Amino acid sequence: MDQWPDYRKAYSFLATNRDSAFYYFNRAASNSADRVQIALTYYNMALIQANAGDDYGAQESLTLSLKKLDEHTNADRAYLTSDYNQLGMTFYNLGENEQAIQYYQLALKFADDPKFRPYILNNEGNSYQYLKDYTKSIACYQAVLKLTGKTGAVYARVLTNLANTKWLQEHHYNAVPELLESLAIRVRENDLWGQNSSYAHLADYYMATKPDSALWYAQKMLAIAKALPSPDDQQQALQKLVLLSSPVKSKTYFRQYQALGDSLQSARNVAKNQFAVIRYNVEKARTENLELQKKNTERRYQLFGVLAAAGLAAILGLWLYRKRRQRLQSEAEKEIRESRLQLSQKVHDQVANGIYSIMSEVEHSQELDRTTLIDKLDNIYEVSRNIAHDEPGADDDFSKRINSLLNAFKRPAIRLAVSGNETELWQRVSKDAKQQLELVLQELMVNMSKHSQATLAHVGFVIEQGYLKIECRDNGVGMTNPNKSGKGLQNTVSRIKRLNGRVTFDTQAATGFCIFIHLPLALL
Repeated sequence: MDQWPDYRKAYSFLATNRDSAFYYFNRAASNSADRVQIALTYYNMALIQANAGDDYGAQESLTLSLKKLDEHTNADRAYLTSDYNQLGMTFYNLGENEQAIQYYQLALKFADDPKFRPYILNNEGNSYQYLKDYTKSIACYQAVLKLTGKTGAVYARVLTNLANTKWLQEHHYNAVPELLESLAIRVRENDLWGQNSSYAHLADYYMATKPDSALWYAQKMLAIAKALPSPDDQQQALQKLVLLSSPVKSKTYFRQYQALGDSLQSARNVAKNQFAVIRYNVEKARTENLELQKKNTERRYQLFGVLAAAGLAAILGLWLYRKRRQRLQSEAEKEIRESRLQLSQKVHDQVANGIYSIMSEVEHSQELDRTTLIDKLDNIYEVSRNIAHDEPGADDDFSKRINSLLNAFKRPAIRLAVSGNETELWQRVSKDAKQQLELVLQELMVNMSKHSQATLAHVGFVIEQGYLKIECRDNGVGMTNPNKSGKGLQNTVSRIKRLNGRVTFDTQAATGFCIFIHLPLALL
């Protein structure tokens, strides 16, 4: 990504629009992440401020530039040289030449380019000249001449400064040949700034000895200063003309001098304020942009949070949906298993045991009543049909049904006695309980017939103390451990428990099998 568009745009405004150049340099410094670019932008901002007379503002910009540079990085040495040299010039402009010299010496420390050293040494010589340390000033200028030779604009500048310093050191010194040689070079090279300097030095040189010549050079300086344009040099030229002109013209030059001074001061104040406003606006825009970026980042985080929460919610919802589907499927399968188990139990208890009862009666009854047999088979059919349609059986005289059930298991070898099977007894028992008890009795009779080898059996019914009590006893082989009973007896125990009753096996009897059933009438 190109990070230099603001810098290039600022550079394009340097020669035409100082404020626009300063604005874009400042914006480049605020928005760039490139430390070298930031250092360069602050350096160029300092040049603009110094040219506008805002030397304090220039010092601030140069300090910011130096903060981005590293003295231990070779690539930064040239930038350090420029910053320190420019800092020296700002202190020179403010009349603080001791500090100016310190910065020039720092600039020389990092000046690896031999072409740049003459400029710094010349500036250092100017500061020594201002401090009237002419010996050091001349030494600086002579050092420059050794580097430049005797041609070019730099030679002309140093030659002028050297001649002027020698004259200041010794007023009998004839500086004219060197000053005129320097002027000729500058005219030949069309160096207006250099010509302005030469005319100023020549005017000063002739001020005391040849006022007419001094006046002529001062007028030439004013014309060049206006052509540049350089208001500061115009002021210097006017100041000389006030001293050298006739009283009438001197007043005119003095009024021009005052007006120009006021204008210069006003322009500098405006420039300082304008630069401050530009910096404030750029910093404000940067702060607002950072705040906007922060808000956008917070909104992105909020959006990510919402999306993450929605994603988690969707995942959780999908997981719960699958768990619920698995649970429903499991419950459905369990319900099917239980339904099959109940159906199997009904078939075993109501159909298989009923058929076994009929088979037993057919096998052992000497006198078989065909009509009775058909009724029993028809009853088995109805039971089967009711199981298929999940319908309860008919609730007729229950005592007769029990009597018919028990009589089906009578054998020549088994004497079965029944007591208490009265209609009044069963009137206090619910229909569901009757159905369950019929199946229980049928199961017990089947077990006795198949396994007991009994010759005597008794089934008794009685209601005592709010309980329906049923006793089944035989003199067969019995059982030693009721906990290891078969499926039939387990079903019997389960049915009685569902009716809130209890089952007791008499394991103390020496022989035979005995079971006691207690059912609370209040819950039947």
